[in-house]
Amino acid sequence: MYKKRKWLALVLVNIVLLVFIVFLTLTLIPVNSKINGLLKFFAWTMAGIIFCVLTMISTKVISFITEKINKKTLYSGESKLLSEFTEGLRYCYSLDDFYELIANVLEINADCSVLYINRDNNYVLYNSPNRSSSSTEVMSKLEMNFNKSWKDGFYFMGENLGVTSKIKKARGFFLVNSDFHLYVLCRYTRLFDPMLFPILYSEYVKFISRTKTISDMSEIASLSNEWQRLADTQKSFLPPEMPKIEHLKVAAYFRPLVNVSGDYYTVLPISPTKTLLMLGDVSGKGLAAALVMGLVMNTVKIIEDKDDLPTMIKAVDKAIKGMKLQDKYTVVFIGIVDTEKMTIRYVNASMSDPLIITQSPSGYKIKPLTSNCSLVGIIALDDITVTEQTLFRGDVILMASDGVSEVMNDEGVELGTTKLYQDTIKKSAAKDPKEFIDDVVNLVTTYNGGKKLRDDLTMMVAKVEG
Repeated sequence: MYKKRKWLALVLVNIVLLVFIVFLTLTLIPVNSKINGLLKFFAWTMAGIIFCVLTMISTKVISFITEKINKKTLYSGESKLLSEFTEGLRYCYSLDDFYELIANVLEINADCSVLYINRDNNYVLYNSPNRSSSSTEVMSKLEMNFNKSWKDGFYFMGENLGVTSKIKKARGFFLVNSDFHLYVLCRYTRLFDPMLFPILYSEYVKFISRTKTISDMSEIASLSNEWQRLADTQKSFLPPEMPKIEHLKVAAYFRPLVNVSGDYYTVLPISPTKTLLMLGDVSGKGLAAALVMGLVMNTVKIIEDKDDLPTMIKAVDKAIKGMKLQDKYTVVFIGIVDTEKMTIRYVNASMSDPLIITQSPSGYKIKPLTSNCSLVGIIALDDITVTEQTLFRGDVILMASDGVSEVMNDEGVELGTTKLYQDTIKKSAAKDPKEFIDDVVNLVTTYNGGKKLRDDLTMMVAKVEG
């Protein structure tokens, strides 16, 4: 009906426009060849202007007539109810909105029975109460006739709930988008204008997409909050500020690649002259690495005899293996600085970067605190060796995760292998530990060319003072 009325209106307007054009042509354009060219030009120009004006007027008229036909056809009679439901879909942002619209328009106003099903698991999301759609027989027949393999689109259902291509024989319709099927049982479906169904289906698809987007955003927001809480919890394991220690000044830097990190560090005074320094890195990223990090930190803190480094390493190893995460382990450096004996006793479990920068007559030199233990938490540990190094006033102890040494420039050269890195830490050794860290961080970001880092960045610097 809508198409017929719109087609008749267009034909009528075009006929009127054609009559006007012919009339203007015969009236304004002179046929006498003796009339001078200027008058002919004027006549043709006026005819063109009037033609453009009439075209604009006809467009407005067609638009006005189309709107009237639209209101007359799509917003009157039975079609008005389906149009009302379609309009309502545009303002549905949740399933609750959708169900309320179904109840108010399709059930109460239109006397329809509605069934909304997720065909992926045949879960009934909505079913009109006390109506034919609640019937077990109806639900079984719909499941048999219209399984999840149906292609997206809108279809009409006949008398026996089978598909029909003729709207005149329809006793209902259903919409399919992805796995979601919306069945509407309506005895007067034939009275709905066919033009409404493509519009209705388009709004239905937008609604499905909109609710999924909103749901995903809500989930992300919720997940982001959870990650943030986890990140806050993880940071609570780290020292909020460095303790004041006589003859030893310590500073640290912690920059996770994402919210949570597998890097960790701590400073634990054991006695007025002894201080435990620890920095480590758990394999991998994300939640599992963060959990192992928390476990390691807690294990070290609760051990009473912190002078016993082998027992501490074994306890950490046992704790990680007890989680049974298979691929999780840690590299870790644990050292005890004794400012009375001027020594550092340490276990380096495969950390690559611990260094002592010490002053000599020819300038600062770098002494590595080499690895003396295997990975912790994944393989059997041999007897753990504790190594001791002598310290001097002004010595700087640098502990860093591989996010520092393994950062690359545009040529793919790692920073830790360059003379630039060695020169920087030698030059900065005379400075305060915080300033030393700032120099290294600036070097890392400059060397990386300002690009996004690929790993967590964690450092701790301790300076032996006089």
